[in-house]
Amino acid sequence: MESVDSKEEKKKPEERFRQEIHSKVIRAGKRTYFFDVKSTRNDEYYLTITESKKKFTEPGKFHYEKHKLFLYQEDFDKFSESLEEVIRFIRENQPVEQAGEKEVPAEESKNETVAVENGETGKDFTDVEFDDI
Repeated sequence: MESVDSKEEKKKPEERFRQEIHSKVIRAGKRTYFFDVKSTRNDEYYLTITESKKKFTEPGKFHYEKHKLFLYQEDFDKFSESLEEVIRFIRENQPVEQAGEKEVPAEESKNETVAVENGETGKDFTDVEFDDI
């Protein structure tokens, strides 16, 4: 984890508008999360949480897919309490994995490469319902 403190605090409020006051970066596998404290025109701090994922479009080319969440001070308590509650729920209710078994989320199970009888690799097939045809 990296933490960056900005020297923006010494500037005038109008110069700090949307400037980063404090940042925290969390690298988590394929994703990177950014927690950035910024300031409004009224010099009120707010938090932006950004999830960034590197997506490959074609060989050698990629782009970053980003999702942002803006969180204002008046919502901090509700957000924090709810986040803690759902994390606690997951930790207490998540089924225990069997040794060697891991459940793959649906979004990660798409486009898996599988071995074919002749030794070549191919794309995994998708189940198709007759109603879809």
